[in-house]
Amino acid sequence: MNPNLRRLVITAIVALMAGFAGVGLGKLAFDHAPRQPTLHEVIHNELRLTSDQLGRIEGLETDFRTRRQALELDMRAANAELASAIREEHGYGPRVTNAVERFHHAMGELQTETIRHVFAMREVLTPEQKEVFDNTVVSALTAEQQ
Repeated sequence: MNPNLRRLVITAIVALMAGFAGVGLGKLAFDHAPRQPTLHEVIHNELRLTSDQLGRIEGLETDFRTRRQALELDMRAANAELASAIREEHGYGPRVTNAVERFHHAMGELQTETIRHVFAMREVLTPEQKEVFDNTVVSALTAEQQ
């Protein structure tokens, strides 16, 4: 191998390794933001569900997953419709308006279904579990405001 090419390759490898080391050290030094547990983590790891509660919640989660996937498909279809309308109209015309409204409707339905799902899971819990659950939900909804 040509000595100049060899030096260039060695320099590139050392620079790459230094970059990875810098990223790793930066994460260790600066990535200490506390992360709130997700609602799913709280339900499955902290609430100490009975087998009956777990079975009921798993059934609710399965039903919700199916509904959520259908609504996400609606949102993707609305986005595709919006892309087509923008390509055709080149402005905020009737097709763009309809596609935006369709997307907002699907997004609103997803939010409504999510809230219903949260309340359905809550009904499975004991009063003590509901307190932890409620605090987790409120914390998640206000996290950016804190």
